[in-house]
Amino acid sequence: MGLVGWVVIGIVVLLLLYAVGLYNRLVRLRALVKEGFSGITVQLRRRADLIPNLIETVQGYAGHERATLEAVTAHRGDAVQAARGGVAATAQADAQMTGLLGRLMAVAEAYPDLRANQNFLELQDQLATIETELQGARRYYNATARDLNTGVQSFPAVLIARSMGFTEEPYYEDADSSIRSAPKVSFKPAA
Repeated sequence: MGLVGWVVIGIVVLLLLYAVGLYNRLVRLRALVKEGFSGITVQLRRRADLIPNLIETVQGYAGHERATLEAVTAHRGDAVQAARGGVAATAQADAQMTGLLGRLMAVAEAYPDLRANQNFLELQDQLATIETELQGARRYYNATARDLNTGVQSFPAVLIARSMGFTEEPYYEDADSSIRSAPKVSFKPAA
């Protein structure tokens, strides 16, 4: 075998090593995306598990706020169940529950005795901690989805990624369109 034969074999081996490395990188990125989405569902489950205690505490003080309490109870597990429907369904159910919890906290603000209740304060702190961790899980998922999407779309990976079964992943976006635009503030100078 001559020099040209060895060069061709060397190029083929390098191309195969590059393809194997690319495949392994995309597999790792896909696994990180799945791990990120799993982190979101874990936090949603923790929040759903906390809600019955929160409802019970609020109900003792504000039993006549039945509509809000029933709505929160009815939708308690929606975000966790929606995880089976994918990222968009989970984000929509998550946004709905976040809004309902906001309404529940607004109800609680109307009752000074409830706001002073130690159990309620502890539950409120736990909920705040879970919401912070949930926000971190959302950011982590979106970062891993970005990395995978960049890997799948980049040249020369794009030439072989789709044939290997790699596709782009959707971002976890808040379904609440009201927060996507800045509020309009008008300023009227004092006369």
